[in-house]
Amino acid sequence: MALTTHDVDRFEATRPRLEAIAYRLLGSASEAEDAVQETFLRWQAADTDRIEVPKAWLTKVLTNLCLNQLTSARARRETYVGQWLPEPLLAGDSMLGPADTAEQRESVSYAVLTLLERLTPNERAVYVLKEAFDYPHREIAEILDLSEAASQQIFHRAKKHVAAGRVRTEIDQTAARRIVEEFLAAATSGKTEPLVKLLTADAIAVGDGGGKVPARAKAFEGALAVAKFMRGLFKPAPAKRAIVGGSPEIHISTANGGPAVLAVVDGRVVGIICLEIGADGIVAFRSQVNPDKLQRASQVWAATEHGKPLFHAL
Repeated sequence: MALTTHDVDRFEATRPRLEAIAYRLLGSASEAEDAVQETFLRWQAADTDRIEVPKAWLTKVLTNLCLNQLTSARARRETYVGQWLPEPLLAGDSMLGPADTAEQRESVSYAVLTLLERLTPNERAVYVLKEAFDYPHREIAEILDLSEAASQQIFHRAKKHVAAGRVRTEIDQTAARRIVEEFLAAATSGKTEPLVKLLTADAIAVGDGGGKVPARAKAFEGALAVAKFMRGLFKPAPAKRAIVGGSPEIHISTANGGPAVLAVVDGRVVGIICLEIGADGIVAFRSQVNPDKLQRASQVWAATEHGKPLFHAL
């Protein structure tokens, strides 16, 4: 059926929310865009005059498309080269969605997006809809064809799983930047000891290269191992420059609401290290270097103002 201008406007009014939901459900901006586009095609084919609450109808369609995608994605990720990590989004990206409450900010943090990969598709959907968008269990039950009691039980279970693996500490941007600056100074000092002091004893470092850029498949664990890895990562080498196409500019930025280190070559983001910081130090480094998962970040970076780099690496 041909959509009227009013029908298109109604869909476009919900697009930002749909994109934010899809990104949290899938952990991929490109897959989120595809899911929203498929939702639009379903809207286009529907008898929109008979849809009483478009927002609810569109959310249900989108969520179920994402659930199907998550089910198939699990099979694909079993053959993924190395560690699979979510696609990071830089500050100012509309797909990050609402960030008015601590729950909303946490639901899109890089650490939580990584933890959501451990949940079943239904657990992930219930957690996202309730925690990030405050849908009542009655509406979640209708979206997922569950009972309200089942939705409540799934949410309780999902929240427990996320909490078990999460270091929940909100740090203001000034303090976070200071910690990142200290980390970069230590990482480029050529010494391991200053780095160890900034890390928690059980710190980890993991990267996603997607088989296109070298990245260790197994995480480094423990302060000493992580410190040695980070010291080596920032040690200049011709081979590293060859891989990324030049000598990267290093910037301190924000990704998914948290502190991040960006490596940029000729205006193109070639790497993002997302830091998870706890009360006792840096808990985790999660590095995204798969070029397929940095395209959107490069677009946002090119469209926003940013200061001079701290230094050139590699």
